[in-house]
Amino acid sequence: MSYYSLEDLEVYQLAESFSDEIWVIVGGWENFAKDTVGKQIVRSADSIGANIAEGYGRYHFKENRNFCFFSRGSILETKGWLTKSKNRNLINEEQFNALFEKLQTIHLKLNAYLKFIGKNAKTKAD
Repeated sequence: MSYYSLEDLEVYQLAESFSDEIWVIVGGWENFAKDTVGKQIVRSADSIGANIAEGYGRYHFKENRNFCFFSRGSILETKGWLTKSKNRNLINEEQFNALFEKLQTIHLKLNAYLKFIGKNAKTKAD
């Protein structure tokens, strides 16, 4: 995997872009919303890319895979915070749908990345 840089990974690029978008949205909320839901959704969104990066930096496939699983958990957590944000009228239906779709894409690409690194690890073991 060393022949690619972290920044070459599309799933990482998408995760970072998504978390930046969340940051901007939450920045426009009033203080109570920022301090409660806002901090949580920013942390979970940031965690998606952070775990991909940390896993990428690990030597062994199994460690990389574990961090990808943490990232997947953060995707699901972020979906929950998005739902709360919509239900509490912090984002509208259109924003919710667009953000949720982006998370779905990240989720699918993360699963594809997991499959790729799994095949790569099996090839090296042969």
